[in-house]
Amino acid sequence: MGAPMAHNLLKAGHSLAVFNRTAAKAQALEALGARVAATPRAAAVGAAILLVNVSDTTDVETVLMHPETGAAAGLSAGSLVIDCSTIAPAATRTMAAKLAARGIGFVDAPVSGGPEGAAKATLAIMCGGSEADFARALPVLQLLGARVVRVGPVGCGQVAKAVNQVVIAGTYQALAEGLALAVGAGADPEQVLQAISAGAARSWVLENRAGNMLRDEYPPGFRVALHRKDLRIALAEASAAHLQLPLTQLVAAAEDRLLAAGHGDEDVSALARLVRQDGALPPGPFRSLPPRDAHQ
Repeated sequence: MGAPMAHNLLKAGHSLAVFNRTAAKAQALEALGARVAATPRAAAVGAAILLVNVSDTTDVETVLMHPETGAAAGLSAGSLVIDCSTIAPAATRTMAAKLAARGIGFVDAPVSGGPEGAAKATLAIMCGGSEADFARALPVLQLLGARVVRVGPVGCGQVAKAVNQVVIAGTYQALAEGLALAVGAGADPEQVLQAISAGAARSWVLENRAGNMLRDEYPPGFRVALHRKDLRIALAEASAAHLQLPLTQLVAAAEDRLLAAGHGDEDVSALARLVRQDGALPPGPFRSLPPRDAHQ
């Protein structure tokens, strides 16, 4: 996600210093005009705005807040941090408070839309932060996303992302079950998709991931392991609010099965693997089967 987002900033004429924990990924941006830094701190020196996009809470804490090499150590008062990672809201608030004590602003701005949205600059970006910090972040974020919304103070962007992940969890699972139903009941699943794609079932998941399920192929997009991490955050927030999320818990358990079977690096659409397996449907491209005798 970070590389295409950086590419879009470079195309817009911004001067960038970049750091990636996988050096080759940062070096690929050097040919596009970015300066490659040896540490997060070195990338942040002199920056008015710092963007972070890594995998998990501990990763952000290390990349941003490490006392020696962290990016925050290279920032000056008056600068602004925009964190596009998906992490725990409580950790976001803690880091923002530490930076505020040094006069550094903070906007949590997790994104949704997958690698496709990052490349096309059509991401949905949900933001938490003060109105003043959000106003500073907005011109940059508008280069990365088609919709940028402030949903409240610091941490609320992460809450909105947790909601997003809960909603798409159910959508992935429902699509997998619906296609399995089409096949098991003797209908052509591709024609079923044509029939429902303009109706109330239409969604980003249906438009962008149904093909994976039809082919029984799940190339990396949004990895199962990362979505399971996001559901862990969402379920923790729900527990703190004394809420039960039974559908989310069901999908989390299914993703645990995929992780245990070695499918953690596949796209979340791999949830269809389990629906097929549990329904004794054959592997490979989905094709209509003769309807099963209800009495068998």
